[in-house]
Amino acid sequence: MRPKAQCFWSHTIFTMKKLALFASGSGSNFQAIAEACQKGTIQAEIALLVCDNANAFVIERAKEFHIPTFTFNPKQYASKELFETEIVNRLQEAQVDVVCLAGYMRIVGPTLLKAYQGRMLNIHPSLLPSFKGAHAIDDAFNFGVKVFGVTVHLIDDTIDGGVILMQRAFEYYGTSRDEVEAEIHKIEHQLFPEAINRFLEQ
Repeated sequence: MRPKAQCFWSHTIFTMKKLALFASGSGSNFQAIAEACQKGTIQAEIALLVCDNANAFVIERAKEFHIPTFTFNPKQYASKELFETEIVNRLQEAQVDVVCLAGYMRIVGPTLLKAYQGRMLNIHPSLLPSFKGAHAIDDAFNFGVKVFGVTVHLIDDTIDGGVILMQRAFEYYGTSRDEVEAEIHKIEHQLFPEAINRFLEQ
């Protein structure tokens, strides 16, 4: 007599990825990413906001989403290594998988980079490798380019270097620098969540 066939079900446990967002200012990209996580557009949760400015409006945004915040004053540390070591400890405590720089106005040092190499994303308001640095919009506008854009890339040990993940461009033939910036921010708020989600799906 044949034994009855047995069926074994394998259950895959889906673990939600955890993000940390770094920001220094108003946090409009933080808002866009938090909303995307809330809607499920990004299959992840924000475990921590890291902010180097106690007066930044992004902290208020984090409160609205009930996201924990680590705020620090770099001047209270003897070196970048010391405050980045504390940041890494906070990230590890929160079990962060991926770091996203959303308007963080500091160059990432080797301590933080070593801990999250290949897992740190940045958004930049130009079509890299053109117009690197903190004044990318002004530099591109003053140069007279007619195609502007936004880049999401991995962080490495160069300024605005690293592997490019996604880019989006637009043409502009007007004369208003503010119109260019407004369009760039609009694209950022769409592109960064898309890039994060694509990166997490790899």
